[in-house]
Amino acid sequence: MPDSLLQISRQTHKVQIYIGQVKHHYGFDSAIDKETVNTCIYLSELGLENDTTADKKYHGGLERALHQYPAEHYSFWQQVFSPRNNKQPRFEAPGMGENISAIGMTEENVCIGDQYQWGEAIIEVSQPRLPCFKLNTRWNVSDISAQMQALSRCGWLYRVIKPGMIAQSDELHLIKRLESATTVKQVCELFFSEPLNKANLIRLIEMPALTPIWGEAASKRLETNTVENWNFRLLDHP
Repeated sequence: MPDSLLQISRQTHKVQIYIGQVKHHYGFDSAIDKETVNTCIYLSELGLENDTTADKKYHGGLERALHQYPAEHYSFWQQVFSPRNNKQPRFEAPGMGENISAIGMTEENVCIGDQYQWGEAIIEVSQPRLPCFKLNTRWNVSDISAQMQALSRCGWLYRVIKPGMIAQSDELHLIKRLESATTVKQVCELFFSEPLNKANLIRLIEMPALTPIWGEAASKRLETNTVENWNFRLLDHP
């Protein structure tokens, strides 16, 4: 077996699974508060059974069926924010509204187009998660969404290649990685750090497996030489 395939075959990760129902909390309707799944559950092309979304324009759908957030990031946010505010909630999964939590998977080692066998299902990394202002309210931090974006600690989303039953005991097993694969962190940096860099934009447009809307945004930047306003998404104001 070639070294690259051998390396892929050894990448397995134990996960925790979460689902949530839409309710009014933190001043808005959301399913950000999720609960642990300890039984077998069906994963369709649109996500986990009984997992719901309030704002279907920005959450859910074929390209955003699942959200994973690195478990390691919570200790980082705890160190950054807790010393400033004694009333700060404890940062822990699934506080970012994720469906999947695991140790050892971060934006630095997960790539766009990575495919994982998960129980009967196969899922594929489609894009970074775009943090929004609701996270600021949920964590009582005025700009945690902007910091997540600036630091590329956003997590990522999946599309479902093959639906099927999954269980808490099922590990994520990496079965495919594209040649010259681009990490989630690299995509964040290409898109956000130098947003009008022509070479970066062309790379995003030509990137296999990246959700098409990212390439469309890159194409628009090339045409107009302007960057879309991020403040509404990140801070809920112009």
